[in-house]
Amino acid sequence: MLATISSAALVGIDAVPVTVEVNTGETGEPKLILVGLPDAAVKESEDRVFSALSNSGFRMPRTRTTINLAPGGLRKEGALYDLPIALGILVADGKLQNTELDDYLIAGELSLSGATRAVKGGLALAVLARASGKRALLLPPVSADEAALVSGITVYAVRSLDEAQRFLAGEIQLTPVVARKPSPLDASNHTETHLDFSEIKGQHSVRRAVEVAVAGGHNLLMIGPPGSGKSMIAKRVPGIMPQPSLDEFLEILRIHSAAGNTLNGEARFMERPARAPHHTISDVGLLGGGAVPGPGEISLAHHGVLFLDELPEFKRSALEVLRQPLEDGHVTISRSAGKITLPCHFMLVAAMNPCPCGYLGDPKHECRCSPSQIQRYRNRISGPLLDRIDIHIEAPALSLAELRTEQPAETSAAIRQRVESARARQRARFTSTVTMANARMSPAQLKRHCHLEATLGDLLQQAMEQLSLSARAYDRIRKVARTIADLAGAERIAAPHLLEAIQYRSLDRAVFY
Repeated sequence: MLATISSAALVGIDAVPVTVEVNTGETGEPKLILVGLPDAAVKESEDRVFSALSNSGFRMPRTRTTINLAPGGLRKEGALYDLPIALGILVADGKLQNTELDDYLIAGELSLSGATRAVKGGLALAVLARASGKRALLLPPVSADEAALVSGITVYAVRSLDEAQRFLAGEIQLTPVVARKPSPLDASNHTETHLDFSEIKGQHSVRRAVEVAVAGGHNLLMIGPPGSGKSMIAKRVPGIMPQPSLDEFLEILRIHSAAGNTLNGEARFMERPARAPHHTISDVGLLGGGAVPGPGEISLAHHGVLFLDELPEFKRSALEVLRQPLEDGHVTISRSAGKITLPCHFMLVAAMNPCPCGYLGDPKHECRCSPSQIQRYRNRISGPLLDRIDIHIEAPALSLAELRTEQPAETSAAIRQRVESARARQRARFTSTVTMANARMSPAQLKRHCHLEATLGDLLQQAMEQLSLSARAYDRIRKVARTIADLAGAERIAAPHLLEAIQYRSLDRAVFY
C-alpha cells in the first residue's frame, strides 16, 4: 500500500515542498529502503523510527518497504523527516486511516521513546504551509510555538508519535497553538537585558558618533589604544538600537530559526540581534555557506549589529567578502548543493588599534612599531572596505581624572529616546520598507532628501579635495549629515550638520594613507 505525507526541506532560510512516499507490501527481502538524496542524519532515521514505533505500541512492516523523499534531485538533510516517515509507515501498513492527511504539512524529529524534538525552520515551514494551501501544520511543541507567529495557518503541537497518530485518526482533539506575541522592550526589561551607557566614563565624542550611527543605521569604526573603552562601547550599542517592527522581527526569527537558533522562551522580546564573531572566523562562517548553504554571521546580524573587534586581525579574505553585502544588503552563495540568496542588512561596528602595539599617539606610552609595521597593519583594511564605513571616530586614552569621576553619564534610555525620534522621522520620510534608515537611501532618495545649498556644496567639495575622498564617501557624508539633521529635528541639512559629518571622515587620510 502506498502512502504520501507532505513535509518540507530547508534551502537557506526558505522551505520547499517535499513529499514523503512510503510503499509497503513489496516482494523481496523484508527491509527498509530510503531513497531521495538523504544525508547521514536522514539515513539514520530508520533506526530512530524503528524504536519510536516499537515504544509507541506499533511494529515495523514485515515486508520490503521503500521510502522516497521527492523530489529526488533535492538533497535532504536533518532529522525533520522522522515524524512524517513514521506516520507514512502507519498509513501504508493500515494502522492509520485518514482521508484528509494531505491537508497537513508535517515535520519533526523523534526520540527512541517516540517523543518529538524540535526542528529547524519552524517559521519557514509555516510560511510554506500557508502558501501551499495546507489546512494545518503538525510540529513539535517548541517549533510549533515559533510557527504560530505566522498568521493564516493553523498550527498543532504534537508531543509524541502516539499523540500525532491518535490526533490524525480522530481519537483525540488538539487545541491549535496560540502565538505568544513577542513582547516589546520597555525601560525595565531593556535595562535587564543590555549593558548601559551610563557605565562609560568620558569618550563624549565617541558616544555622540555612536548615537549618530545608530540613528541612521550607519557603519562605524572606532580607532584607539587598548583600554580606551572601544569594546565596552560596542557592547552597549544593542541597548540603544530602535525596536524592530513585527515584520522585521519575523525576518530576524526566520533566519535564526533556519540556523537552529530559535528565539523562543518566556523572555522573548522584540529586539535586534547582536553578533560578535572572533577574528579567527573563516570566510564561510562570516558570509555563510557550507556543504548545504546556510546563513553566516552577517545574515544572523540582519536588522541588527555585527561587531568586529580587532578589525585588522581578521583575515583579509574574510574582510573583503563584506564589501558586496555592505553595499547591497544581501549575499548570494553558490555551492554544489545549490544557490541561495540571504538578506544581511546589518550595522557594522568595528574597533581597531592605531598600530600593532596599540600605542601610536598615546602620550603616556611609547609606540614600539616601525613605520613599515604600522603601514602593513593599516593596509589590512582596504580602501574600498573603508569607503563603506560611514563614520570613523578616534577613541583616545582616558585620563586619570575621567576614570575617577563619579558623575553619572547619560543613560542608554535617554540616547535610545533620541534615536527612536530620529528613526520615526526617517520612517515618515521613506515610503519603501526596504529603506527605513538613512544609510540605505537609494541614489534617487539621496538626491531628493540630501540636497545641499551652493555654499554647503562648495564646503563639501573642498573637504573632498583635501582628504582625497572617493565618490562613495561623498554620498555617505551627505547621508550622515541627513541623520545629524534628523537628530536635531531639522528639515534641511545645515552647515553644522555637514561639518560634523565631514569630521567623521577626517581619519581617512590621517590614519590610513
